[in-house]
Amino acid sequence: MSEKTSTRPGAAGRASTAGQPTALRNVVLVGHSGSGKTTLVEALALASGAVNRAGRVEDGGCLSDYDEIEHRQQRSVQLSLVPVDWGGVKINILDTPGYADFVGELRAGLRAADAALFVVSAADGVAGATRMVWDECAAVGMPRALVVTHLEASRADFDEMTELCRTTFGGEDPDAVLPLYLPLYGTPGADGHSPVHGLIGLLSQRVFDYSSGERTERAPTADELPQIEEARNRLIEGIIAESEDESLMDRYLGGEEIDVKTLIGDLETAVARGTFHPVLAAAPAPDGSKQGLGTVELLELITGGFPTPAEREAPAVTTPDGAPRPSLTCDPDGPLAAEVVKTSSDPYVGRISLVRLFSGTLRPDETVHVSGHGLQDRGHEDHDVDERVGALSVPFGKQQRPLSQAIAGDLACVAKLTRAETGDTLSDKNAPLLMEPWSMPDPLLPVAIQAHSKPDEDKLSQGLARLVAEDPTMRLEHNQDTHQVVLWCLGEAHVDVALERLRSRYGVQVDTVPHKVPLRETFGEAAAGRGRHVKQSGGHGQFAICEIEVEPLPGGSGIEFVDKVVGGAVPRQFIPSVEKGVRAQAARGVAVGHPLVDIRVTLLDGKAHSVDSSDAAFQMAGALALREAAAEARIDLLEPVCEVSVMVPDDFVGPVMSDLSGRRGRVVGTEQSGAGRTVVRAEVPEIEIGRYAVDLRSLSHGSGRFSRVYLRHEPMPPQLAGKFREEAENGA
Repeated sequence: MSEKTSTRPGAAGRASTAGQPTALRNVVLVGHSGSGKTTLVEALALASGAVNRAGRVEDGGCLSDYDEIEHRQQRSVQLSLVPVDWGGVKINILDTPGYADFVGELRAGLRAADAALFVVSAADGVAGATRMVWDECAAVGMPRALVVTHLEASRADFDEMTELCRTTFGGEDPDAVLPLYLPLYGTPGADGHSPVHGLIGLLSQRVFDYSSGERTERAPTADELPQIEEARNRLIEGIIAESEDESLMDRYLGGEEIDVKTLIGDLETAVARGTFHPVLAAAPAPDGSKQGLGTVELLELITGGFPTPAEREAPAVTTPDGAPRPSLTCDPDGPLAAEVVKTSSDPYVGRISLVRLFSGTLRPDETVHVSGHGLQDRGHEDHDVDERVGALSVPFGKQQRPLSQAIAGDLACVAKLTRAETGDTLSDKNAPLLMEPWSMPDPLLPVAIQAHSKPDEDKLSQGLARLVAEDPTMRLEHNQDTHQVVLWCLGEAHVDVALERLRSRYGVQVDTVPHKVPLRETFGEAAAGRGRHVKQSGGHGQFAICEIEVEPLPGGSGIEFVDKVVGGAVPRQFIPSVEKGVRAQAARGVAVGHPLVDIRVTLLDGKAHSVDSSDAAFQMAGALALREAAAEARIDLLEPVCEVSVMVPDDFVGPVMSDLSGRRGRVVGTEQSGAGRTVVRAEVPEIEIGRYAVDLRSLSHGSGRFSRVYLRHEPMPPQLAGKFREEAENGA
């Protein structure tokens, strides 16, 4: 695309569109951990002139991965925005973490972007998780291109990697995934590996040489030209087919020579429509101070081939109470509609919200309406409030560069929105809107925590509230059965980052404790009990006697209380007292301390005293009767059972089913879910899947997903129940 003859808006005549959505591009980088995304961002910033040395800004800090946690863990853990300029077009590059635990940051990047750049390592191949994200993008028609990195690795082979991309991402149409350039190899080194020092443009038939550290252009030699003929013909046919330019196809098949300008126009059309996915190569300069291989070509593809914000459909909107509203258009003069895609905290500035504007113009100090989605199940409260916007800025490394305004299609940071959370909508206070939320993965790894000390306990609640407000993939639970505070996360790395942020940002030190599963107790057989509460200590005494019968009921029945007292042995006014005492004791448990369920308690007889009987005395008698009945009966422990749905590639169905069986699971069925993927459904005790989020990732090489839904409680095997009883007796 170096011919600079693009015909799409924003690629030609860019000066006239400055400050308009057509002069913006929003692109998200996707790829597995270690594929080279962050290094590529730094190389693109260097090539565009945004920095004078890869990865460094004016204050010497890192351009991307500037968070202290990222430094310690040596990997990206959050979404980063790096804006660069190329030919009058502002490119918002969104760098996402590659590790599966931070897929929420990736989803936020996909929401904020209009196109995706998939980064694949020539040394490592294509990860299963990357394929899953590709399918997600394909489902919504997001334009995609592929960048092959790590070509300097001794085992790297661009041709093999390109073929792998074609078979992996092309599906039924592998000619929709083709290279735009071929690598130009240098003299093999001592290890036999030939370094890549240039690119051969298949459409332009020009050579772009980076061996000097600066991009130079020349005509191919007689030896180089024959190398590209077959690849060039395949590329031309693929472009014409995917652009659906039938007249051009007829001309090409008729033997007519198609000019490069026309081919590039069709290429850009096919890329922007999401039907053709070019493959490019990129590598940073060895010393990090010169243009990296393929960086200029990538910038030209982004500005010329990727869609402008005006070409992408905005999310659906309603009023906060659900009434439909007209579709949004990317118009700076339209109604204000923006979405918070990321929330973070700065020790000096406070809360900072990264927003994507889909319509209208946002200015500092104006009042906007903040609409929340009401994700109470994740600790996010529903809210509809007006808030005043603080300063607007654009991030650049650790710096925040001030903005006078942000227009439709752009991204900006907003300070001091104290109520806004990730996923919230910002709109005109006089015409509030609510955007359709993007899908987020369910956090399925539970971590029980407790404050490390009394000062930490005082700050824990506020720190946790801020943590879940920033991260919609984290859920906070105060379990009423186990009396534990539980953070639900996506994986162990997600847990590590959450606890580190609690400590470093909010000054809260916590300890992790074993996560408890909410068990239940029930009677395994019928039994009878007599509760006698008689005391005399001067003045009014306490007198209450009741006799009950307890029998088990089917699962899910709860507690049923039946009155069969005859002859007024227990006065009418005290029968509810007996029931209240029975239910209170059932809530406390009768064997191991877990709630008692699924029983029928029948009050048969009792005795009362005209002076000493009271409500409190009969409550105590009811509780004592239930405990006595339990002492004479077999008490079963009930454990929660979940329906687990696991989606994996077909190759992993056997190992997954075997693993579920080893967890005392019962596989109830399988079904196909698209090409090459199967959903396995099973009923598994919750105790057995506490770490399944971690174990499935290992078992399926990162390509599996699962969901879980509570089904019922059912009896625990006797040997396991005995272990829990023993732990309870020992105070464990």
